[in-house]
Amino acid sequence: MKIKFRLETKPSKIDGKGAFALENIPARKKIGNMGGEVISKREVRKRIANIKRVAMVEFHNGKALDASVNPNDLRFINHSCSPNTYLRRNFPYIEFYALRSIKKGEELTADYGETHHDGKLKCRCGAPDCKSFL
Repeated sequence: MKIKFRLETKPSKIDGKGAFALENIPARKKIGNMGGEVISKREVRKRIANIKRVAMVEFHNGKALDASVNPNDLRFINHSCSPNTYLRRNFPYIEFYALRSIKKGEELTADYGETHHDGKLKCRCGAPDCKSFL
């Protein structure tokens, strides 16, 4: 659950809370691993039935990371169609890396890719190349 750069969580213009850089982050550097609990996809289905905001990332082996349990600031990285980070699934970790230099005060964003929303959730990233839906 180590984060290599100082971050803060505060209100986001994209959605709810966001993770913001408290220092410059160089391009291509690992930012850290998302905190959470590794659970089965069966357990995921049970948990998401009772929550409004899902903070889970699935692996390709029938497991997922539930970032609502033992979280860190990386849980609050919002989606953007023009992200400044990317996530890498490296079981049992979800790792975040800077796609480009990130300036102090900038919100960290990632392209979520496929989600459980199946293209029905309106995107609010505000990027010029926004795809409109997640």
